[in-house]
Amino acid sequence: MKLYWRKEKVYHWVKQCLATTGKGPFMQNPKIRNMEEFAKASGISRPTVSKYFQDPMSVRRSTRERIETALRTYDYQPNIYAMNQNRRRTNSIGIIVPNLADPFFTEIGRVVELACIDAGYSPIVRSSHGKPAQETANLEALKALKPAGILLAPFGRASDRDHVRAFAETVPMVLFDADIEEAGAAFVGTDNVQSIGLMTDYLCRTGEPPCLFEMRTPLNPNANKRRLAYLAGMERHGHEPRIVHAEGSGWSIEEFGLREGRRLLEDGAFPSRTILCSNDRLAIGLLSAAFGLGIKVGHGSDCELRIAGHDDHPFSRFTCPSLTTIAQDYGAIAELAVQQIAQVIETESMPCEREISLFDGKLVMRESA
Repeated sequence: MKLYWRKEKVYHWVKQCLATTGKGPFMQNPKIRNMEEFAKASGISRPTVSKYFQDPMSVRRSTRERIETALRTYDYQPNIYAMNQNRRRTNSIGIIVPNLADPFFTEIGRVVELACIDAGYSPIVRSSHGKPAQETANLEALKALKPAGILLAPFGRASDRDHVRAFAETVPMVLFDADIEEAGAAFVGTDNVQSIGLMTDYLCRTGEPPCLFEMRTPLNPNANKRRLAYLAGMERHGHEPRIVHAEGSGWSIEEFGLREGRRLLEDGAFPSRTILCSNDRLAIGLLSAAFGLGIKVGHGSDCELRIAGHDDHPFSRFTCPSLTTIAQDYGAIAELAVQQIAQVIETESMPCEREISLFDGKLVMRESA
């Protein structure tokens, strides 16, 4: 009786395996090498299988369940790269930033990436590692993957503008953070006139009018807009604008702020005890220089210097003292940039007029000014 019961159990097990997989329990499934073999093994047409992999909800529920059962049975994974090469356009969006080693671009790149995911796209993030030539190489590498569109935070002045313009004529593109007017692509960023004006007003209202500390050869075109906004702000308040330059060129901006800031402080070359830095990275270096010289920074009566920046760099609230700055609305910039690229992708046409969308900056008052 006991032996008979065991035979019955084995019989039902084999029967169940044959019913669900079409194979006995000890038979191995053949290796599936491509989508054609998977379609044949699963008993579903090749076009339907391909449609499922592009959008599972585009096929009927019963078909979807059959495909998913076959996927579990054969443990098949499609070659997405090969699928993309056979399509006119993929669901991928390339995101290029100047340098992911810079926490500012790490953060804004992260926010843009998440916005793409929320919109149903597959983002591909690439860094240009501080090298304009790599920006061009990144565009070409992404073009080979047939992306639906590109979101580019360009170097600006150092970018190969002719190449960016030619690329934007063949692949949907939206620029963010820094603009290249010649590219013809839509731009989403911060209103530097408003943001620097806001900071200039605050510093003039609360103490000695500021001088502007900037790189002599800035990498980003935003620096030029901020200088013009500073000049306009000082004129509006009836003060003489005074600009001090840090020598050096490259991506080591904190190092330039430290080295040049120390030299200028030692020489008494800053014409004001209030210093507005063109960006937070320069301000972080200047704060370090002041600390090394024993100069107390802040807005207290016992402080010798006030220092402010722009960008709300991820490290700015951790400096000592914490840095007064302007915060950019990363979330709004990312959301609108993705909306605009999606519109171009869906309509397959560029707007008649180039769109420029600017968001106000927000004053963040901390201990340094």
